[in-house]
Amino acid sequence: MKKKVISIIIPAYNEEENVKPTILEIIETLDAEKIPHEIILVNDNSKDKTPDIVKELQTKYSQIKLVNRTPPGGFGRAIRSGLENFTGDYVAIVMADLSDDPKDIVKYYQKLEEGYDAVFGTRFTKDSKVVEYPKLKLFVNRIVNKMIQLMFWSEFNDLTNAFKAYRAHVIHSILPLRAAHFNITIETSLSVLIRKYKIASVSINWYGRKWGQSNLKLRAMGRRYLATLIKIWFERILILDDVLAEKSVVKPEDE
Repeated sequence: MKKKVISIIIPAYNEEENVKPTILEIIETLDAEKIPHEIILVNDNSKDKTPDIVKELQTKYSQIKLVNRTPPGGFGRAIRSGLENFTGDYVAIVMADLSDDPKDIVKYYQKLEEGYDAVFGTRFTKDSKVVEYPKLKLFVNRIVNKMIQLMFWSEFNDLTNAFKAYRAHVIHSILPLRAAHFNITIETSLSVLIRKYKIASVSINWYGRKWGQSNLKLRAMGRRYLATLIKIWFERILILDDVLAEKSVVKPEDE
């Protein structure tokens, strides 16, 4: 039986120092496990050499696709562009800054092969390894995730992390997405959650950026996260029947 292909979506803004080692580590890890894949690098209006480096890699690796966005920019818009251009059976969203462990992509793939519809990684278990996570960001993360857990009666404790994986039909069932910035992390995961898909949770690792600074601004993101949370919470409370009815229209591929 032909193995399923996983699409790796990597949004990137000014990641010239990180993008090459990130892509090469992913390719090396997936090739070692004989996992078919494509890599979609979404260049979100970078002002540095990020797209040039990707074009250079394309001359050697045919599985790399480059999507160049036009303004306005934004992490969420970059993710949405990636989700409009993937062709795999599965799809995972991975950061361009070496913070996500490629070995965890293999874990995700294996769980999807077991029959799960989605895989949510968590950085906050005894089996996880987290290196140089900023203290303020960690404090805010834990409060926000606990609030989301209570609002949605969820067992998952890292819903704000973008690094997750899905079957293609699951993603198609939640489109179109609207978030333009980092709030897409909860728009995606909560949209899947309320549709009652079969979701696996696995412990993952996280490493601080090797080069550059994160583009996440906590204060600026507060109102956007809140707007997305309220929207999906009311969908769950008031119109879940309509949401589930539309879910049933998007059929799984022949698996």
